[in-house]
Amino acid sequence: MTKLTIHGLSKTYAGDVRAVRKVDLEVESGEFISLLGSSGCGKTTTLQMVAGFVSPTAGTVLVDGEDITHLAPEKRDMGIVFQSYALFPHMTVAQNVGFGLEMRKMKPPQIDERVAEALSMVRLFGLENRYPSEMSGGQRQRVAIARVLAIRPRVLLLDEPMSNLDAKLRGEMHVELRALQRRLGITTILVTHDQIEAMTMSDRIAVMANGVIAELGTPQQIYDHPTSELAFKFLGQANLIEGKISAVNQGIASVGVGGGSITAKIIGAQAGQEIRLYVRPERLRLCPTDQCTIKGKVATRLFLGGIWFYEIESDLGTIRVTVVNAGTTQPREGDVVGITWNEGDLQHVAPEHAHG
Repeated sequence: MTKLTIHGLSKTYAGDVRAVRKVDLEVESGEFISLLGSSGCGKTTTLQMVAGFVSPTAGTVLVDGEDITHLAPEKRDMGIVFQSYALFPHMTVAQNVGFGLEMRKMKPPQIDERVAEALSMVRLFGLENRYPSEMSGGQRQRVAIARVLAIRPRVLLLDEPMSNLDAKLRGEMHVELRALQRRLGITTILVTHDQIEAMTMSDRIAVMANGVIAELGTPQQIYDHPTSELAFKFLGQANLIEGKISAVNQGIASVGVGGGSITAKIIGAQAGQEIRLYVRPERLRLCPTDQCTIKGKVATRLFLGGIWFYEIESDLGTIRVTVVNAGTTQPREGDVVGITWNEGDLQHVAPEHAHG
């Protein structure tokens, strides 16, 4: 069981380009953490510094308290699965999986045993003599994972390993890889720009932007109660409602929006304050127009199987609403509908946290 500690990790390139800025992160033993963010946010550079492929400008990387910041990659006892899988096309599955063990000068009988064990873990036992070209994308990915597991690394690093798979297979691999990681109890960092991937697989998510961690917490914490606008925008969908507080009574603020007024629970609210409120589409409910908070006209209606997705033009602007498909008749485009919600579902992000 291995704990990974990143302290003050920074990387500055020529021209004063700061790719990563003083990142602090503790990955507990057996924990699965995702670095989530858009291209250029610093997540891949952070992973490469942990792996030893990029030298940090400042900061340290510790494994169980041992400083490995300046160790060569092959001395770090980490396993890395790349986006491209990086399999050798001229080698069989068994040869690919055993390659790292050969480099470690392990004896052939031991290599055979480790290879069989690793292939069994990823459900590829019996395919030892196939070549990568004879396998599907999902199978090739499993080979790449087996190759890493065979060396029994202390830390597993995953660099967008599922981005080349189709959506259905990617979803299946999320479940498989997460189950395998839990079973082995291996400390893991995943780099991804896919919010579903991060939320499905992680114990905690570090949302990155501009080279820093803007938000860190469990998937549910970050989704339901984010402290930054970035997390609201990056994880799932969110409606932004802008307005001005007209009055506050026992923690409930009256907020003037468009041509009307709504109420919301806002800590530290003050009359006259300009405010930005967020609410998730699934927290909104369609209701009869005589029982609603606001009214609107359905501009777009999409059927997505498990849910109906609506865009509704209202005094608050265009509001997105999702409704669970219960097999009942739903409003159509052009219909006037009511929208309501619970006061606590409107969330306010303090200005000092707005941009991470």
